[in-house]
Amino acid sequence: MIRVCMTSDFFLEEADKWRNEVWNIIYQRKDVIFFLLTKRPQRVRECLPGDWGDGWENVFFNVTCENQKRADERIPLLLELPFKHKGIMCAPFIGPVSIEKYLSEGQIEQVICGGENYDGARPCNYDWVKMLRRECEVHNVTFCFIETGTVFIKDGKTYHIPSKRIQSEMAYKSGISCQGKPISFKLTDSFGEPIPQNELYTPCYRKNCESCGSKPICNGCSDCGKCKD
Repeated sequence: MIRVCMTSDFFLEEADKWRNEVWNIIYQRKDVIFFLLTKRPQRVRECLPGDWGDGWENVFFNVTCENQKRADERIPLLLELPFKHKGIMCAPFIGPVSIEKYLSEGQIEQVICGGENYDGARPCNYDWVKMLRRECEVHNVTFCFIETGTVFIKDGKTYHIPSKRIQSEMAYKSGISCQGKPISFKLTDSFGEPIPQNELYTPCYRKNCESCGSKPICNGCSDCGKCKD
């Protein structure tokens, strides 16, 4: 899985001049999953390629929903767009978010959440995380809590956690992430033939990966052995 423009936005107006080149790459590499994330779902339909149809199997489209206002703005648009795989990222998670009425539509396959860790980070409350997890569990949707954020509230206490590594470890130790219905991407080779399950990429993980909150959604590594040198 390749995550595209994670420090920007694939549907920015400034990206209009080169986006078609990227669509061409995505179309050619049907053996690779491309993870797209946006805060601009209102621009998406006009930016899709002409031969898009009802979506390409190797594209996993996600919108960010940092609070309830953004969830109610963006998720309805997400549900109307022609993508075969859809997800939600509540990050930075800066307010309580209820998405049960959207999950009941049966289109959302994954929900990711994590606190804010930029300068001047706003707090993330563990109660919000637990509520989101409960809703995902009810609808058998995969839920992943990837990091606490710099300012984390749990049981009425506020914790300051400047290290992203420790934020991720604390998210892992919570044990709150859960696996829902498996997401099945029907990937094909360069001849258009389905890739057998036993030939799909299998991630490898180093010892320190075992306590990382992002492990359930991570590619791992290629196990090249260089990190041992």
